[in-house]
Amino acid sequence: MVAPPENAPPDNDVLWARSLHYSHSSSPALVGISLGVRQGEILALTGPRGSGKTTLLRCLSGQLSPEQGEVWFNSVPVHTMGTLSRERLRRDRFGWIGPEPQLLPELKVWENAALPLLLAGASHRSAKHAACEWLERLDIGGFARKRPRALSRGEAQRVALARTLVNVPAVIFADEPTAPLHRTERALLLRTLTTAARSHEITVLLATHDEATAAVADRSLALLDGRLAGAAAGSSPGADTPEGQAACSLSA
Repeated sequence: MVAPPENAPPDNDVLWARSLHYSHSSSPALVGISLGVRQGEILALTGPRGSGKTTLLRCLSGQLSPEQGEVWFNSVPVHTMGTLSRERLRRDRFGWIGPEPQLLPELKVWENAALPLLLAGASHRSAKHAACEWLERLDIGGFARKRPRALSRGEAQRVALARTLVNVPAVIFADEPTAPLHRTERALLLRTLTTAARSHEITVLLATHDEATAAVADRSLALLDGRLAGAAAGSSPGADTPEGQAACSLSA
């Protein structure tokens, strides 16, 4: 039996990073960040604005290449992948939701939600069915045939969440997804995200500066000036890692 490489990531971490460094215009944004996240775990990355949360998510998701350090997904080195391979990984295995919905105004609501499946070559019928299921779960099925301009800010963000969940990614990177929402909308979005993560064993990295939002996570890591400032105690399995139905009819 061949022994694993000395520096290989733990087998039980779906996402693992070591000694990440990244700078914006020579200003350090990440300084030696190391962490591991297990399958199905919801990890909150907390800290004030400018602490490095978004940069860390972008490095972990392959949007940015760290200047130093390693990122591994299911024991595959993301940090050595080429641009096309990282794009494919983000399309097929990762989901992303930010503070802005970024819906395409020319598409109907269901088409926006189904976009990842349509781009991956799924049939029109199956993509619409999957999208409408998530829209119904988010209480916006009645808007399926409307355009994004008909939606409120909270409704548009729910469509963005449906789009993130529609292909059931292995990992969801959520960058301040509740920042623009009022309390009721925030609670609905977080409830749907966490319920989906638990039922489908989706790993979630949730960046937030809001304590109430971070409270839904299994575990929290605090960032300050691009460094890990500490971890909240918890029972997470990763604690030992390093620092309208008619509107959705298929005939439309």
